[in-house]
Amino acid sequence: RSRERVPYNSMGNGSAMRVSGCAYAAETLEEVLFLADQVTAVTHNHPEGMKGARAVAAATFLARTGVDKEAIRRHIVENYYRLDFSLDEIRPNYWKERGIGLCGKSVPQALQAFFEASDFESAVRLAVSIGGDTDTLGAIAGAPAAAYYGVPDDLARQASTYLPEDLREVLDAFEARYPVRA
Repeated sequence: RSRERVPYNSMGNGSAMRVSGCAYAAETLEEVLFLADQVTAVTHNHPEGMKGARAVAAATFLARTGVDKEAIRRHIVENYYRLDFSLDEIRPNYWKERGIGLCGKSVPQALQAFFEASDFESAVRLAVSIGGDTDTLGAIAGAPAAAYYGVPDDLARQASTYLPEDLREVLDAFEARYPVRA
């Protein structure tokens, strides 16, 4: 609502939730990271906000281009976050933690849901199951899961019914221009 159109140094997980399109619009990992930085810095220019966006964009791109989960996991651990926990371990108390709306406290957990999942729906369900900022966790986990597994047609059709016509047109145009697999 500010009249000033400047970044506000956010490290919130909204940066990671909204970046997955970059993984489809780019042809190389380097280009994905560049695009992720460009779209994220507009609002979430804090280094942690940028890091969260880069991690999700990279995981989604690697999944989209056919890289196996273990190699994607290795990339995330080597470049972004420790993933030395399971969702079962954190589930009982995660929602009680402070700062779970920040990238550092939600992106690793959402990506872990993707790594523990067996399909798109289980990735989203696992992310939501830990509690907290569940819609954002589901969106973050769903990004690489959609690229890796695809979204079941019936689920995609049902979800599209919730979009207004103008947004459906944008989605259709984006999907026509940027194929799911490279």
